[in-house]
Amino acid sequence: MSIKLVKAVAATAFAGLLTISTGAVAQEAQSLDQLLEFVKRGQVNAAQENREREQRFAKDKANQAAELKRAEAERTRQEQISADLEGKFEENELQVAAKQQQLREKLGTLSELFGHLTSSAGDLARNLENSLTSAEYPGREAFLKELIEKMSQSDKLPSIEEIERVWYEMNREMVESGRVVSFDAEVTKPNGDKLQQRVVRVGTFNVVSDEGKYLSYQPGKGSLEELARQPSGSYQSWAKSLVASSGGMNKFGVDPTGPTGGSYLSALINSPTLEERWHQGGYVGYAITAVGVFALILAVWRLIVLTIVGGKVSAQLKSDKANTNNPLGRVLKIHEDNPNMDTETLELKLSEGILKETPKLESGLTVLKIIAAIAPLMGLLGTVTGMIITFQAITIFGAGDPKAMAGGISSALVTTVLGLLVAIPVVLLHTFVNGRAQRIVHILDEQTTGIIAEHTEANLRS
Repeated sequence: MSIKLVKAVAATAFAGLLTISTGAVAQEAQSLDQLLEFVKRGQVNAAQENREREQRFAKDKANQAAELKRAEAERTRQEQISADLEGKFEENELQVAAKQQQLREKLGTLSELFGHLTSSAGDLARNLENSLTSAEYPGREAFLKELIEKMSQSDKLPSIEEIERVWYEMNREMVESGRVVSFDAEVTKPNGDKLQQRVVRVGTFNVVSDEGKYLSYQPGKGSLEELARQPSGSYQSWAKSLVASSGGMNKFGVDPTGPTGGSYLSALINSPTLEERWHQGGYVGYAITAVGVFALILAVWRLIVLTIVGGKVSAQLKSDKANTNNPLGRVLKIHEDNPNMDTETLELKLSEGILKETPKLESGLTVLKIIAAIAPLMGLLGTVTGMIITFQAITIFGAGDPKAMAGGISSALVTTVLGLLVAIPVVLLHTFVNGRAQRIVHILDEQTTGIIAEHTEANLRS
């Protein structure tokens, strides 16, 4: 056997081995004849499998043809059903149009009445949904919405009882808007706690708790919530007095915009207090305040000292003997110690004494004047700094929110206000303190001049 023949037989055997069964593959050929036998068996098995596969294909083809016939028959049947339904739909449309025409003829002018009733019920439902009276009478808007949905279907008519109830709810809302009533309700605290409390409703404007706290009505939740920030001043004490009162006239802070959301009360609550305004000034505001407090203490202290000194000077004016516990007495002491001194020297000595007393009397006046001058400048510094920060924020976030921009400018101007609040009183205090000091200095000058005149006259007589 040639080498080519062996290669051909080996290749054929390898190809046959790929298609033989697992049992045949598991066997090992011991010779070329046995290998040829294995190849022959594999060809026979492959041919048998091919015949079986062809039989299955033929059978599947027959089944597919049968399925196709059944699908075509079903399509024909469905097309017939669709045609029948289209005919019935057209007949129903004609019947519906006829029934609607019959309904319109029977309604006549009532259709306009029901249209107005639907519109009125819708407006009333919207008002009741946001009204404070719903905190006491919940669920009224649900009936109105059901009635509107019923009348919108055009095949159902409202009953006399339903129409009368709409009229009743409208009248009850008008009556309740002018009453001050108390009732028990669940109140949600700012920390989330829910308590059963006695509340007082003032018409459709405000609701307050028995603690004098203002409450807000949440339409979506149908609940009352205590405002996290309450109005300042006497509003809470008035509210507490109203809750405790059983009748008569009582003071109370009513929000006239209550039925429209309480915008005035919100603006009043959100308005910063004096302390919050002061904190808006920042470090510059704190510095201005410290300078102002120092100026106030200094001015009060100087007023007290000058008042005491002024009292001692007044007592000295009534005395013939010099007392060294006051400026005038110390100046007069110079004359008493030098009775025979010539006029020119005495005048110089007395002027020297006045010059020594003047700085003590005018002590602190320069500081007050400087504070009155620099306080507005410090306020201007804070304003400029705040404006820079505000415009930087506008550069980053834009100017889409005018309230934020106005709030930044308002905070920046706080330091200017603080500077003026310090400067104006300090100027007045400086004027007042300086007047006290100059009055004493004037007395010293006046008395010194008198002493010199008397001394000169005495020398001339002698």
